[in-house]
Amino acid sequence: MRLLILGGTEFVGRAVTEAALARGWETTVFHRGRHAPPPGVAELLGDRTQEGGLAALAGVAEPGDGSYTWDLVVDTWSGAPSAVRDAARLLSGRAARYTYVSSRSVYDYPTPAGLPEDGPLVEGASPDADGDVPYAQAKRGGELAALDAFGDRALLGRAGLIIGPWENVGRLPWWLTRIARGGPVLAPGAPDVDLQYIDVRDLAAWLLDASEKGLHGPYNLVSRPGHTTMGEFLNACVRATGSDAELRWTDVDRILAAGVEPWTDLPVWLPPGELYDSLHQGDVRRAYGAGLRCRPVEETVADTWAWLREIGGTAPQRPDRPLKGIDPATEAKLLAG
Repeated sequence: MRLLILGGTEFVGRAVTEAALARGWETTVFHRGRHAPPPGVAELLGDRTQEGGLAALAGVAEPGDGSYTWDLVVDTWSGAPSAVRDAARLLSGRAARYTYVSSRSVYDYPTPAGLPEDGPLVEGASPDADGDVPYAQAKRGGELAALDAFGDRALLGRAGLIIGPWENVGRLPWWLTRIARGGPVLAPGAPDVDLQYIDVRDLAAWLLDASEKGLHGPYNLVSRPGHTTMGEFLNACVRATGSDAELRWTDVDRILAAGVEPWTDLPVWLPPGELYDSLHQGDVRRAYGAGLRCRPVEETVADTWAWLREIGGTAPQRPDRPLKGIDPATEAKLLAG
């Protein structure tokens, strides 16, 4: 297999690149040159947000004999959909298939628990949208751009919460770092609340498998509801770090009354309600029927902690994502009761 990954140096793109290399695939990485890709790839440099930024891709001639330069393109873009439009149009004659890493945010909110892939989608999304586009509309616009250029050669991976090694968003790394400091730790709500997420490596493996099988269209990509719980997740962090942290499970109303923001101040966690149903109760039967498998939470947490230690203990942070984690003074006040 010959893979072209648009990105390929951070988090999801990095996981896809590593998975492809492990399979012996011939892998080309198109990126801006800000981060080093894994050894063993071919590199094409360019910035798709700039005029002429796709020149390196445009310089790769179309075979012209009915074959393709690449068997698969994987695109993780989350900005303005016009960037997906331009890349997909350019590559439609150079690549056999196009996999766009989308998001379950494309569903019209509120998203009821158990919504399958044919649920209502956000309005106002356009593949021609440029500039500052809201995340949900940007991802849906990216889907439309991929479909417009590749039709039934396009696979749409609607990922949910993604965690694991190489994370540059700050969710699991924040919990691991906080718990590693030890002592009383604010644990939100109840320990038996279900969590739904996907390890970035399981996401990458499924995307490559699905593309080899010729799958197309949308798939919700996240673990089954109840794959783990908040308690299992945080206790895995305690075990992985080997700290003396004491989880103090605290009433939801007290946490919210203190002005704590779920998902941001306490990453991964959401109180009961519409947003919880949207993000932790999704229907994933189609993806599981197509071979999705999700590793145990213990493995995801332990491997992420090992990676953090390897890079010196500080995770990379995307500049376009807010910093995560509760203010220490607020946490101390809540722990004091």
